[in-house]
Amino acid sequence: MLKWQKIGHIYNPFDEQYRPTWRYHYAMNPSVVVFDDYVRVYFTCREKRDENSQTISRTAYCDLDRKCLSNIIRVSEKPVIDVGGYGCFDEFGIYPFYALKHEDGIYGYYAGWTRCVSTPFNVSIGLSISSDGGSTFTRMGKGPILSYSLDEPFVIGSMSVFIINNKWYMFYAAGREWTKEQSGPEVYYKLRVATSDNGIEWNKMGVDIIPDKIDAREAQGRVSIIRKNDKYHMLFCYRNHIDFRSNPQNSYKIGYAVSSDLINWERNDALVGIDASSDQDAFDKSMVCYPHMFELDDKVYLLYNGDEFGKYGFGLAQLVEIK
Repeated sequence: MLKWQKIGHIYNPFDEQYRPTWRYHYAMNPSVVVFDDYVRVYFTCREKRDENSQTISRTAYCDLDRKCLSNIIRVSEKPVIDVGGYGCFDEFGIYPFYALKHEDGIYGYYAGWTRCVSTPFNVSIGLSISSDGGSTFTRMGKGPILSYSLDEPFVIGSMSVFIINNKWYMFYAAGREWTKEQSGPEVYYKLRVATSDNGIEWNKMGVDIIPDKIDAREAQGRVSIIRKNDKYHMLFCYRNHIDFRSNPQNSYKIGYAVSSDLINWERNDALVGIDASSDQDAFDKSMVCYPHMFELDDKVYLLYNGDEFGKYGFGLAQLVEIK
């Protein structure tokens, strides 16, 4: 069982009077790297939609004062990595981005988006590496390191990567099916895991790791894991397949599961300890999603997005109880 105390709405892009067009709004899928004096939060932002209602997502960061996480020190003036070249798998967006320290650099895993005809997009996972302390990242190459395949035919993304006992684990979402709905094409996806010895070459296990709660078309994404009391505790988010964008009953919620081996998970969302706010003026009154837990100075914190998938930035909570 987890119990969280919400600290507040930490970053809202609309609070900035002057912001560049490439990060016009949104601060989605926060991911943390801890430094000596500050906590760097990478997030996905979006351009303002064009005349065809299309947008492009990129990765930015904001630095929080390590001694007071509510205090924003700086926000990046440029993307840490820009979109890919003509015809590349990441030509039309990078979302999300997940960073972790490794040896002398920082690895930045990201989902690259390409536009399609019958469906809006397809997604694969790429890798970039920073050698300047996480300010800029350079692609390993023009192609993805994990992509759709024979038994995972589309939408491979929403990844989180952990190094545990010298072994790499990537938790990711794999698209199961596109369906034709009144609202247009909709996709649902399931959480899976791949392992690696070097963070570059991955072996997919090829099985869903979290059982469905809503129905067989439940969509699952964004894993975050901590180890406490000899168990691994996972947060993830899940939603209905349709009518999830503006209907709070069907929108994203945060789920919870535990494991002793990182492969077999027992789901019990009733123990997650965090939900949408009852305050109708709150940024998270209708939705909570894209959780990211991190440890800092013997405390565990949670960054998460609220309404409209993070259009209004992210909030912070602190873990006050775990059993």
